Amino acid sequence: MAARALGRTTNPLAEHRPLGASRLARQRAMWSRVFEPLRPLDAPRARATAWDASWPLRRDLTSVRQARRLVTAQLAEWGVRDLVDTAELLVSEVVTNALCHTSGSVRLNLQLRGDRLLCEVEDTRDAAPVRHVVDPEAEGGRGTELLDLLAEAWGATRTATGKTIWFRLRTEASEACEQGW
Repeated sequence: MAARALGRTTNPLAEHRPLGASRLARQRAMWSRVFEPLRPLDAPRARATAWDASWPLRRDLTSVRQARRLVTAQLAEWGVRDLVDTAELLVSEVVTNALCHTSGSVRLNLQLRGDRLLCEVEDTRDAAPVRHVVDPEAEGGRGTELLDLLAEAWGATRTATGKTIWFRLRTEASEACEQGW
């Protein structure tokens, strides 16, 4: 019956299978998500809840400023202004790296779950960030150090279209804590 609800059953006897049918339905649902068409990075990711936001970013350096503005406005709307400064700095760093080191599209995603903000920057290059020993006089190269110092956690995940660099921040705002992660 569960498989019929998913709209994927063509076998009329599937309803009459014993308990294994629900396992089959779960497997079909899982694999359908794996093989569903990918949403291009130049389009926003589907908004699952009021606590999700997504924006495609153009391939120019003004997109870094746009990303900071989008994050500031969204965090104000969600009532987590205590994260604005840190989120702006880290988003600037991650978006700048995505624009400098990739040639394809870039997308910024935010999710607020409970007292945690998850920020993701998706790009088309599958190479993970590399840590470098940075000369004190160098103008750049401190992005991973900033993530280590300011984020609760961070990482890189390979995707079908490239990679996602993500970081998580914890808020003290009580409004956001009412939502579950």
